[in-house]
Amino acid sequence: MDVETKARILDSAEQLFAEHGLSATSIRQITKAADVNIAAVNYHFGSKEELLHAVFKRRVDPINAERVKTLLALQAETKDGEPTLEQVMRAFLEPSFRASPLLGPEGAKFLQLVGRMHSETNEQLRESFFKLFDEVTQHFGPAFKRVLPHLSPEEIIWRVHFVIGSLAHILVCSKMSNSGMANVKIEQSDALLEALVQFCTAGMAAALPTQTKVQPT
Repeated sequence: MDVETKARILDSAEQLFAEHGLSATSIRQITKAADVNIAAVNYHFGSKEELLHAVFKRRVDPINAERVKTLLALQAETKDGEPTLEQVMRAFLEPSFRASPLLGPEGAKFLQLVGRMHSETNEQLRESFFKLFDEVTQHFGPAFKRVLPHLSPEEIIWRVHFVIGSLAHILVCSKMSNSGMANVKIEQSDALLEALVQFCTAGMAAALPTQTKVQPT
């Protein structure tokens, strides 16, 4: 069936991209692992880059949908639709800690791929990943702006990137045996989520950095 074929391709691509990276993984390697022909990859995805995007999209879209759903519900139930900064931050972070695709062994390879994306200088990896946050930004950008009126939209975008980086680091490290977090399980650690919410809330609310001039030597 097409659905089963597509799932096998995505599973194989996710594992190989995570283990070897985008550049070092060939379509032929993916088709061999998935037991399909190249025509099947071309039919479902078109190119290796689009396949990578689909790998990210499969895992991230449900989490982003939950983020938006949580934020909209929060705005509907708070006075004047104005939740606090901490509430907005929690709505952004918590779905990643509750997402079933990331919790079991099936999420380990994806988180390994996320870690590779953050550690490698591969613009295609990063562009494919961050493109998935466009819709979320449309909702969370204005929400952050309302509670952080002293920040420009550009500054808010930068700080949201810092938040995403911190979140990705925590999720990836929770799956690494040598990270110092081997005994921390993200699906069980409310304390870890709370610590991240407080850390990121404080970072978002921080005063603007002062410009310092470099003195000539």
